[in-house]
Amino acid sequence: MKKRQLYRSSRNAGVLIYFLLLLLIVILYAARVIAAAEWDPKLLGSTVIFISSVLVLALLRERALRRRFDAMTDSVEQMVDGAMHGRKPSAPFEESRLSALEHRLFRYIEMNQASEQSLEAEKNNIKALLSDISHQTKTPLANIMLYSQLLDEKPGADEDSRFLVSQIAAQSDKLDWLIASLVKLSRLEAGMIALHAAPAPVIQTLSRALTQVYTRAEAKDIAISTDCSSQVAARHDPQWTAEALFNLLENAVKYTAAGGTITVQAESNEMFTRIDVTDTGMGIPAAELEHIFKRFYRGQAAREYEGVGIGLFLSREIVNRQGGFMQASSTVGEGTRISVYLPQN
Repeated sequence: MKKRQLYRSSRNAGVLIYFLLLLLIVILYAARVIAAAEWDPKLLGSTVIFISSVLVLALLRERALRRRFDAMTDSVEQMVDGAMHGRKPSAPFEESRLSALEHRLFRYIEMNQASEQSLEAEKNNIKALLSDISHQTKTPLANIMLYSQLLDEKPGADEDSRFLVSQIAAQSDKLDWLIASLVKLSRLEAGMIALHAAPAPVIQTLSRALTQVYTRAEAKDIAISTDCSSQVAARHDPQWTAEALFNLLENAVKYTAAGGTITVQAESNEMFTRIDVTDTGMGIPAAELEHIFKRFYRGQAAREYEGVGIGLFLSREIVNRQGGFMQASSTVGEGTRISVYLPQN
């Protein structure tokens, strides 16, 4: 509405300037004619009639053009509205620009609708495929893990057999985690999982993530300290944000040597709530920092540890889909800090 009013105001101003210029030209022309000829009252009257006729004709022409333009604009608006609601052109195709525009517009919207339907069908196929993958791999992996446990408990097995069984169990756990993470990420990217972000305290989300890593940290004698007031809040999905923070904490425990420390701090400002996960681990070279959030990326030093390079990518996807973002800073040999920014509103 404001754009239309602005357009009408500019158009009226243009019409006014047009008439003023026309009036000036006609007056100058008439003055020139009168000055060139001897003074004659009849010539003055004829000049006034000439000026008035030109102005009236120009006004009538402008009004006719305005009516025609308004009628064409109304037709285009009705055409667009009808095409958006799927109504086919009521009039048959004519060799006119307006008719051609109407049919092209309807054809364009038809093609968009067909594309949307195709994308929706493809999305449903992806959903079905992901469900099949999740279901079909769950049972074989569970059986492998169960048989590994039975072999490990079987009496009379030598050390080599037990070592091989433990390796099978470890790789099965890794494969189970990898498949679960890939399915989870694919569902998130395909829109199968909806994040329900709402204002909520951050401390509860942090606690949910921390409880999953305390055992691993204690096993490596890594101290975890938390600095987060109960008043600190952010607009986020507690379940999925806890998943993102768990991935950060898991990496911190994995890449921090025994006896190290992990610090978790949270504070709010007017726009964002910032959550820092800082460790005293091996650190990340500056050249690799810009790549650590990529899918399946692993740094040179990180390749000595278990992992596939999907945790940080998944965390960033979760945070980005809630209107936030992540940053990383690190010093080799001193540690890494990953910062999560969650919106306030």
